[in-house]
Amino acid sequence: MILLVDLAKKPGSLSRDEYVGPVARIVAAAGYECCERHFSHISPEDSAGADGIILCGTALKDNTFAERVPDLAWLRDARVPVLGICAGAEALCLAHGGRIVPACGIGMTDVRVLQADPVLGGIRTFPAYEVHTFACEPPAGWITTAVSDTCVQAFRHPDRPVFGVMFHPEVRNDAVVEWFCALVPTRPARLHR
Repeated sequence: MILLVDLAKKPGSLSRDEYVGPVARIVAAAGYECCERHFSHISPEDSAGADGIILCGTALKDNTFAERVPDLAWLRDARVPVLGICAGAEALCLAHGGRIVPACGIGMTDVRVLQADPVLGGIRTFPAYEVHTFACEPPAGWITTAVSDTCVQAFRHPDRPVFGVMFHPEVRNDAVVEWFCALVPTRPARLHR
């Protein structure tokens, strides 16, 4: 089961439909079970029971999660694959001691992959959709795996399958989410039927 984390200010907001729902559709289409939780309601059982975790994006100016970093401390203990998308990447960054800095990006951008990566594929440049007001300065020791002309677009933990992407793969780059799902050590739901 992949835990999808809604980082929006309020549970059940429009952001759920805009940022969590599309990721849920990609995960389900890839054949994986998922459940959704708002970040303020994640229990120890939720995180312990997950085979993988995806932290989803939020509306452009909704950065409430960044004011509640202690609520994200459980991410440091996660020992399953984790993917942070935009605000989710920022949450990962903050939870692990990195920083976020003002950097607005809205629209299509070219993402340059600097080194082969399990969720990005090989070295290449591809168009991606971004919508953010901050960018990440990854934690010390983390690896920057992709950039654009304006900011770090992807990074990963040096030893664990923990990834952050600033662009929104749920818009035109489904493969990034699918490749992440392939890293999750669980059988696809369709095999359980």
